Amino acid sequence: MSGHPHIDAVIFDWGGTLTRWHDVDFHAESLALAQAVVNADHDPAEITARLHRAGDTIWGRSRDHQQSSTVDDLFAEAGLEHDPDLLGAYYDFWQPHTLTDPEVGPLFEALHADGIKVGVLSNTIWPRAFHEKIFERDGVRHLIDGDVYTSEIPWTKPSPRAFGAALDAVGATDPARCVYVGDRLFDDIWGAHNAGLRAVHVPLSTIPPGQVGHTEGEPDAVVHRIGEVHDVVRGWA
Repeated sequence: MSGHPHIDAVIFDWGGTLTRWHDVDFHAESLALAQAVVNADHDPAEITARLHRAGDTIWGRSRDHQQSSTVDDLFAEAGLEHDPDLLGAYYDFWQPHTLTDPEVGPLFEALHADGIKVGVLSNTIWPRAFHEKIFERDGVRHLIDGDVYTSEIPWTKPSPRAFGAALDAVGATDPARCVYVGDRLFDDIWGAHNAGLRAVHVPLSTIPPGQVGHTEGEPDAVVHRIGEVHDVVRGWA
């Protein structure tokens, strides 16, 4: 059978889903961010502490209020000025954590072969250009039909509006004919169900306690390798 018409699109989370989970040293992240600070009278330890607290605050807004943020918002929350041209150390810090799972390319191709669109919806403070460079580097950018990064919209997952933006990006109109795949039971699974999508859980991530939401959703399916998503979707045919 060449197509599965009752599944129009499969939309994926990014970190911990399309990438394999890595534990992150958030203190080291703050040290990298601090290299972009300008015109500051504070000592380096205070700058790093401010940035760390600001990161916790903006992700708390995402968790509790589904309010999106950007890198600029993080520095503003910390009360620090920065030069965007000096963020190279910050993005370099993240590079090892951004590698696309090798199964992703074949999975996207298989979904396309079945007439199913592929989308991405990521809670992120990073700009679109950084994500696109990652996908281009790993050879999968051309396989994505639509992508939404919450740094560009007012809402984050699990807001139904964020999922609605992702459906719009791939040209889907009926959430019941779409699937969301993610590693977080709150943002991804509970959020997808509230927005009317089916949900597939990839339970391979260790979610930081401060990022765990108030509810854990019950997935429609669970996979332990991202490549297994194709069989799940075909099974629903």
